[in-house]
Formats: sequence, structure tokens, C-alpha cells
Amino acid sequence: MQTLQLDLGGVVRRSEPPAPAPAQPGTQPGAARDSAGPAVRAAAVTKRFGKNVILDGLDLEIRAGEFVALLGRSGCGKTTLLRTLAGLDGITSGTLQVPRALAAAFQEPRLMPWKRAWRNVTLGLNIPQARERARAALAEVGLAHRENAWPATLSGGEAQRVALARALVREPQLLLLDEPFAALDALTRIRMHRLILQLWARHRPAVLLVTHDVDEAILLADRVLVLEKGRFVADIAVREPRPRRGERHEFQQLRARLLQLLGVDADIDAGIDTDPAADLAADAGTSAAAGPELHYAHN
Repeated sequence: MQTLQLDLGGVVRRSEPPAPAPAQPGTQPGAARDSAGPAVRAAAVTKRFGKNVILDGLDLEIRAGEFVALLGRSGCGKTTLLRTLAGLDGITSGTLQVPRALAAAFQEPRLMPWKRAWRNVTLGLNIPQARERARAALAEVGLAHRENAWPATLSGGEAQRVALARALVREPQLLLLDEPFAALDALTRIRMHRLILQLWARHRPAVLLVTHDVDEAILLADRVLVLEKGRFVADIAVREPRPRRGERHEFQQLRARLLQLLGVDADIDAGIDTDPAADLAADAGTSAAAGPELHYAHN
């Protein structure tokens, strides 16, 4: 596998990593993949814009097939990190190694309005049987019946699924997701969470999801990173089995810890219920004599 390595000054160099060692007797079939090393390896990565340090000596490894979520306040460097991993921005110093086979999906689907859905899926690819490959990718995201649709006729959720199909048709070893569900309504976002987990389980790329949504990070990821002023202040493994439920005590504990790291006070004993149905049931039981009460839901 070739890799793109961004070295000092953001210079891009293609290199061949060493061949993996032969499997030893008794090694399990899946172990060879793990021995190939991480999908992402960053060492002392720094990015400056003028005098402003955006990324400050970051070290990061993401294993092959691992799902990692990245949280942080606005302006902490999340998008800059994602852009450096995607090869869109260079780095000021340090080393960064990523697989050549990578793809990204963003908050906006970024579809070409003059191209039908299937042509958006294969945009920029020169591959044999392009339409068949696009049709298969669209079928994976539940849009086989919309392959000839124009982007203007797609709903927000459908457009985002086309963007995911465009990423997956490239068979990436690294999938970068920059708040791809932020603009969707709550019900569509739940469906997209289920879909992305299904696609990840099927294709097993390494995933880095940038999000502001703490619940989304816990529901989806194997690990949650918290970035603050260009440095990681937390790297937390999520050990809850999937599918995960927001009402579980362990979920609420981790949620409270992450919110505290992000500067939000959260008392898990007082409880902010992540289950809207439970909130509605509680509201229905409130006595009318108690007067009007304001309820705030965390998104």
C-alpha cells in the first residue's frame, strides 16, 4: 500500500511502507491486518497560520478499521486537522502519514447540480463500468431507485446519502466525516447514524468523525478525542456494546465527562434525558396546576 506522507513544511512525499512480516505459526487470519500498522500516524504535527498556532504538536494514531470521533469547541482546530489528513492543507512541522485511498464527506453534500445522482457518485473517477459501480454504491445507501435523479429533487437526507455513496465507491481505507449529519432533522439523523454504522461494519475503513454532538460521538465511535486549543486533552475509549442507548448510566457518565471537558456543566444525577419519548411522557404527566414549565433538550 502506498501512503501519502506530509513531512516538514507540508511537503508531500509518496513512499512505500515496509512489507508486513510473514505470519507466525498460530496467528489468526485477521492479525495480519493489525500488524500492518495504523491507518493514520501523526507525530508532533503543528500547523500555523501566521502567528496563530492552530495545531500544536499533535500525536495521533487511528487503527485500521477503527471509528474515532473528534469533539471540540468552535475554533479549536478540528476542521484544520481533518483538512490536513485529507491532504487539502499542508503542515508547518511534524510528520503525518495517511493511506492514499481516502475519501471525505462534509456537512454539505456538495453535489454537482448539473449531474445526475449516479454521475455525482463517480465524479472524478476514471473506472471501468462506472455506472454499475455507482448503482451498487447507491443501492448500499438505499437509493438504487434514485440513480437518475437530479440533486435539486433530492431531500437533505437523500443528498447526504449520495455523498456517502460517492465516498464509498472509492473503497477508502480512511473515511473522513466533517459534521455530515449536522444539517439534517432529528429523525433523518437517527437513520443516518444507523446507516453509517452498517456501512462501516461492511467496509471497515478507519473513520474520523468531526462533530459538535456529544451524543453522536458516543453512539458511533470506538474512541472519542477532545481537542482544545490545538491539543488533545482527552482520548477516551467507548466500551459500551452497540447498539448504544442514551438512558444507560454508563452512557450518561461518559456524556457528563465529555460535556465537562467541553466546558459545559452536566449533573448526571439531575439528568438530561437523551430519549425524547421519555421527555414527552414526563411532560404529559405534569400537573396543570404547576403552571407552564420550559423544557430544554440537548441536541
